[in-house]
Amino acid sequence: MYESKYEELAPIPVFVGRVFKNILVASGLIFVCLMIGILGYHYTDGIAWIDSLHNASMILSGMGPVVEIKSFGGKIFSSFYALFSGVAFITNIGIILAPAAHRLYHSLHLADDSDAKN
Repeated sequence: MYESKYEELAPIPVFVGRVFKNILVASGLIFVCLMIGILGYHYTDGIAWIDSLHNASMILSGMGPVVEIKSFGGKIFSSFYALFSGVAFITNIGIILAPAAHRLYHSLHLADDSDAKN
């Protein structure tokens, strides 16, 4: 996926392409997670579609619930969705930051190799 430690640092256009690709992957993951929340809130607690979207968006962004969940199934779903959303958030941050972190570590490794040769 990325260059190995023995290869030169990727050119800026390649790096920008990696960042763009990772943002697209993270956006797709957010969309899938949002759809899980919308469908879950709608079918487990009978919440209207727009309220399900609003509640799922707020939970996924870490802001907290908006709609009061009344049914047992809805509360179980809401509990697991909140835990799932936390993991999804952390995963998305990792996906988005991966190209920059790799570039930083790779450049430090290249600098370390050039110091060792001198």
